[in-house]
Amino acid sequence: MKVDFVSLKRSYELHKSEYEEAALRAISSGWYILGNEMKEFEEQFASWLGVSHCIALNSGTDALILAVRALGIGPNDEVILPANAYIASVLGVTENGAVPVFVDADESMEMDVDQIKAKITPRTRAIIPVHLYGQPCRMDKIMEIAKKHGLDVVEDCAQCHGATIEGKIAGTFGRIGCFSFYPTKPLGAFGDAGAIVTNDKELAERVSMLRNYGSRIKYHNEISGVNSRMDEIQAAILQVGLKYVASGTEDRRRQAYLYKKGITNSKVVIPKTYENAGHVYHLFPVLVDGRECFQEYLLSKGIHTQVHYPIPPYVAECYSKWGYKWEDYPKAAYYATHEVSLPIYAGLPDDELQYVIDTINMW
Repeated sequence: MKVDFVSLKRSYELHKSEYEEAALRAISSGWYILGNEMKEFEEQFASWLGVSHCIALNSGTDALILAVRALGIGPNDEVILPANAYIASVLGVTENGAVPVFVDADESMEMDVDQIKAKITPRTRAIIPVHLYGQPCRMDKIMEIAKKHGLDVVEDCAQCHGATIEGKIAGTFGRIGCFSFYPTKPLGAFGDAGAIVTNDKELAERVSMLRNYGSRIKYHNEISGVNSRMDEIQAAILQVGLKYVASGTEDRRRQAYLYKKGITNSKVVIPKTYENAGHVYHLFPVLVDGRECFQEYLLSKGIHTQVHYPIPPYVAECYSKWGYKWEDYPKAAYYATHEVSLPIYAGLPDDELQYVIDTINMW
């Protein structure tokens, strides 16, 4: 049996007629940038999260970059973020000339909040918690620290659409929440797309200008901006996807439950999750010694897996000037060398999932 890591075609076919109708509606409108489809999506997504403002952008990476820029964070400022995040989170800092300060991970593969205080200096301006794999960070503790030290919080919500911690939805804790709508995300476009959300009107207006060459009115460039606008087709597609985020999440949660219940091989460790977290299981990571052998074994049985993320950003080649070593953040290094993501997505057939479980248990 062949089991894909993810099948975007299957996800598309779940709501094929609606997606096609939405795309055709956008195409036939004759208006493709900064139009009604984008405005509708911004209103719907803000309402879904319970926030005042949503600014639709070209990508989740742009959301991080523009969020940091809108807060006025720049050269010599420091921003605290997890050592085991994807590099996009770090790019949000370095593209503004600021300095990333890393915190190691905890046993749940999230930012270790107990290490944050020790990283704060007079130059610290913000904390970027990254809600990895679909599980929110311990935002209660992070917000307490941020408030005490007068720091902004920018949430990286690229993997956690609809996730909650103690009943509050991720992306609504800090001053800004940054979302990616990359096709494989819980809410995915059919190309690159992203957004920021906020309850701060002035920040929302600033990001709106930043995304459109620094202007509110064409040719009136008030600030130095960029071109980062969600196109009308993606906005139309996302309106359809937003209707099915909840059902997709329930499907993945059910699959995660089956994995946790069914995987009995002691050599395959399922990381701990927070008791008060509404995990949405964008990914299902396991930790394995001899990862390469494990993946090769599964592939020989037709099962495709991925690794998130094999090279932590603090040792990325593009940041070699910092001089970090793998062992500087031991948990991040361990996860980078032991993590394997199993197939999990809305529409994954039960027989394929059970085949993955049975195959793992025979390893």
